[in-house]
Amino acid sequence: MYGLYDKEGILRFVDSDKDACIAYAELFELCSTNYCLMDLANDTKKVKFTNLDQNLEESNN
Repeated sequence: MYGLYDKEGILRFVDSDKDACIAYAELFELCSTNYCLMDLANDTKKVKFTNLDQNLEESNN
């Protein structure tokens, strides 16, 4: 699985086909310096144990 992230790190598109991600970038006229294509299949173990609620216990002082 591949994910296409914009230059600000926001996930814009996910697909199992690398060429589909590149076609998405071309459709929205994103040049290669404005996006990053990542193979998410190799990162599944890392994502599985990520705590998405890290900021919920932040102090409001």
